[in-house]
Amino acid sequence: MLGDYLQLDPYNLVAVNSCTSAITLVLHLSGVTAGDEVITTPMTCTATNEPILHTGARLRWADVDLDTGNIDPSSILPLINERTKAIVAVHWGGIPCDLDTLSEIAEKHDCVLIEDAAHALGASYHERPIGHHGHFVCFSFQAVKLITTGDGGVLACREPMVAQRARRLRWYGIDRDRRAEFGEDYPIDELGFKFHMNDIAAAIGISAMPHLSELLEHRAQIATLYDTELSSCEGIHLLSRAQHLTSANWLYTLRVERRNDFRRALAEAGIETSPVHQRNDQYTAFPPLEPDYPLPGLEAFTQQMVCIPIGHWVTLEDAERIVSVIREGW
Repeated sequence: MLGDYLQLDPYNLVAVNSCTSAITLVLHLSGVTAGDEVITTPMTCTATNEPILHTGARLRWADVDLDTGNIDPSSILPLINERTKAIVAVHWGGIPCDLDTLSEIAEKHDCVLIEDAAHALGASYHERPIGHHGHFVCFSFQAVKLITTGDGGVLACREPMVAQRARRLRWYGIDRDRRAEFGEDYPIDELGFKFHMNDIAAAIGISAMPHLSELLEHRAQIATLYDTELSSCEGIHLLSRAQHLTSANWLYTLRVERRNDFRRALAEAGIETSPVHQRNDQYTAFPPLEPDYPLPGLEAFTQQMVCIPIGHWVTLEDAERIVSVIREGW
């Protein structure tokens, strides 16, 4: 079912109990360990980057594109060295990253390209669904995502043999294809994890899948209304969506002048706003920015960005009221 939607061989999809587990599993499959370096974005949920630190690898912060919130490929190049093992790209709010450039960088420097597509189920790049481009693509079915399994995720692997290994490792390393004649014993040749998706979660996901297209279409309608009505609004900067990509619209992010005043004005009208995620480098559990490598895109983006309501619970009438409140000024 999901394979058909993503236009991928189902054998290359591995169901897990969270997107975080998928990322952890990918880092293990990629051989990331102490002494290696992983380049990533600080503009994401901490669930993207905590697994990197658990490997013992050094985390290197790349800058973000002010117009999208996504990782800026040009900021990756100065960070690459002989220890660089992987690049992690997050599709902020469902807007695909510059996957052409990221793929070229990864191939040239023999790095693994890992996509955190927690926001991006249903997005496309050059008319192909997200899931086809990186070496690994990690999807989320967490409670508030477009499709939920209560909690869960799926890992898309480029290579079938790697997917087969991932399928073993997600459940203790058990190779269920090599069980003994009467099924009492399973070979374990490599230590694994408890990352499998259980049957209850899978049943919830199967029942939700038929609604995915409808949910995406509704979000697209709300996003189009916002794009049309807010593009000329003073103090508002819309994020850029290139013609060759389609956003999943999991978030609708604006860059606004005098952000606190903007949020206060909407709160007084009963409209909730949020940055959703904080830049990870400001948490004490993470390494700070490198003093000799400033990230101006990140600094500017995080000072202005805010998300306004979008989702199945937001009607077109709700969205029109939100637009009206914004256009009144702050």
